Amino acid sequence: MVEIETNLKLKCLRSDNGGEYVSEEFRRYCADNEIKMVKTIPGTPQHNGIAERMNMTLNERARSMRLHCGLPKTFWADAINTTVFLINRGPSVPLGFKIPEEV
Repeated sequence: MVEIETNLKLKCLRSDNGGEYVSEEFRRYCADNEIKMVKTIPGTPQHNGIAERMNMTLNERARSMRLHCGLPKTFWADAINTTVFLINRGPSVPLGFKIPEEV
């Protein structure tokens, strides 16, 4: 997905030690596609600062939308999905403040 949207080859994937990143199937996929896997030390989110900051941004925006609409916490996942949708379609610094459709 990253390579399709950016036309850039993914060379390195940094992750925490989450279960979704340690399966044999995922390791094999990374090896087959020459993607280097780098894991942060458990309990040190500061080593993965960019991802942690994005998680905080997603949660802050989702909470704000949910509260503004008066929705209960059970709509948390929907608010996160909407937030991701909006961020992925808005202007960004790496794209020169253009939206993905303009690139």
